[in-house]
Amino acid sequence: MLAGFFFLLLVTDRNSNNGNCSHRHVYKHLELKEGDEKSMIRPGDDSTPTEVFLDVLLFSILDVNEKKQIFISYLWVDMWWYDGDLSWDYEDFCDISTIYPPTAALWKPDLSIEEMTRKNQALSSPYLNLNSGGSVFFRTYMVVISNCPMEVYMFPFDIQQCNLTFKSTIHSSDHMKLTVYGDSSWNTELSLENMAQSEWLFINMVNSQKIVDNFSIKQSVVVYTITMKRRSALYIANFLLPILFFLFLDLASFLISVNGGEKLSFKVTVLLAVTVMQLILNDILPSSSDRIPLIAIYCIGIFGLMMLSLLETILLMYLLEKDSAAQDKEDQSLSEKVGKANCCTKLKKWTLCAGVCNVSVDETPPEQLSVTTEANSSQPTEESIALEKVSDELKEVEKTLTQVLNSREKERKPGYWTRVAEIINRVFIIFYVIAAITLLSGLFLLWNISDSK
Repeated sequence: MLAGFFFLLLVTDRNSNNGNCSHRHVYKHLELKEGDEKSMIRPGDDSTPTEVFLDVLLFSILDVNEKKQIFISYLWVDMWWYDGDLSWDYEDFCDISTIYPPTAALWKPDLSIEEMTRKNQALSSPYLNLNSGGSVFFRTYMVVISNCPMEVYMFPFDIQQCNLTFKSTIHSSDHMKLTVYGDSSWNTELSLENMAQSEWLFINMVNSQKIVDNFSIKQSVVVYTITMKRRSALYIANFLLPILFFLFLDLASFLISVNGGEKLSFKVTVLLAVTVMQLILNDILPSSSDRIPLIAIYCIGIFGLMMLSLLETILLMYLLEKDSAAQDKEDQSLSEKVGKANCCTKLKKWTLCAGVCNVSVDETPPEQLSVTTEANSSQPTEESIALEKVSDELKEVEKTLTQVLNSREKERKPGYWTRVAEIINRVFIIFYVIAAITLLSGLFLLWNISDSK
């Protein structure tokens, strides 16, 4: 009971201390009003600048658009400064040392981000933190859509750096000074603890402060440089490896015979597939890059090898067709000779028959045959036997000529242009393999150097 009584007396004594035990009393004591000089005029005098401490943490990398060269980040921005006109003795107000006035009631630094291209889409805090010593603290969250020139020479193994430059919109360095709170390792460590990694791996955030000349106005600026690395596994699986497989397919197409049209159509199909991949790449990479990206050289190199392979196939088909036409002409000449031999054989046969049977040679074979049939009924058997022997010999000659023609077709040696085509094909395969190995080794070596950095 006694302890409770003394506690009640203490509370009563505090409440009776001029009745100043609420934040509203402190607010009235400071005479904070929206639209007065305390909300519009910067604190301090003209001899010394108002020093604003700045601390920025990166919460998330929302998007990186290489085509438009836009970097979207989610930031946590803390600012605090000192205003001597806003101090009070907290003992006079029941030990109230902190109040939270609305942002419109106090002056705030007119900070802007130089690279920012769109208005902040996150809601700003409607209150400030005001300490009894006159320190004002302001915390806000920002979705920053900023311009970031990107170098995609090493895509997809590239490392990008984007700057966020904080400065005053109008105040010069004589009236406002921006000071970095904490070092770069502090910002990097806290950002890594709170960040959810996405396609881009956050490496570090380096801060620096300096004085720059903006249109004849010297201003104090703070620059935060965000370094990030792209996750390349998905691009390797969905882009680099398919094109490499197309190269292997084109190399395997050398095993297909050139005699048919399958090889030519196969190479055209593979070449069109690589063209589609190049169109996809064109939608990713910006057209304003100073240097041709290595991945573009990769696609162009493989496309060039495939195009040369296609032209080589067309040349081989032309040479083989030329040699085939010459061989067909020779076969036709030989066939004509065999046909003439057969005609001569038949003609001699009919002539012999006409001489044996006393029939005119000018008569047609059917007529001769009918006459011969009528006349043979009275001829001796020796003439018929001689006629049969002559007929058998003529058949043997015809059979021999046919066998010679068939054996020549089987034992035919490759023509001149066929041998030339074989030599060209062997040399081109060696050149193709060496060029492909050189191209891939050089590109992968450059990518590996970039990745190790």
